[in-house]
Amino acid sequence: MAQKSIDQREHAYIPQQHPALFDGVLSRRVLAFLFDAIMIVGVMVALSIVIAVLGVVTFGLGFFLYAILFPLAALGYAAATLGGYKAATPGMRLMGLEMRLWYGAKPYALLAVMHSLLFWFAGTLLTPFIILVGLFTRRSQLLHDLVLGTVVVDREALWELENKQSY
Repeated sequence: MAQKSIDQREHAYIPQQHPALFDGVLSRRVLAFLFDAIMIVGVMVALSIVIAVLGVVTFGLGFFLYAILFPLAALGYAAATLGGYKAATPGMRLMGLEMRLWYGAKPYALLAVMHSLLFWFAGTLLTPFIILVGLFTRRSQLLHDLVLGTVVVDREALWELENKQSY
């Protein structure tokens, strides 16, 4: 059987066939975001202590790292967690969510970083719009999900679907 090209692939997650994948995803994403924001602040506090020590050791040169503290913490957090093998940030795991690409693959670190960057840039420019888009898409995708071809699904429903298909 010949391998299908990307243009010929079907979307792996069709809401009409598997509605459980998208039940309550938007509200849980909001809660996951709040949890992850608190975690990122914690990472920033830890990094600020390291930067303070570096600033003293380097006679003030290390203090310039404070300018990149938030991007360093937030993008590193996203790359390590969302781009990791669990395909979810700690907040997403707590809420029972997982991210996948439109064709079913797990995201990789660079895509996780791009997802975060696009979220922050779009959130800065189009704050209510990125959330409102999720109310009108069949897969509860936000604006940056649509652009990057990602989808956030219920982890338990995904596990059941994947185990059903393997038999």
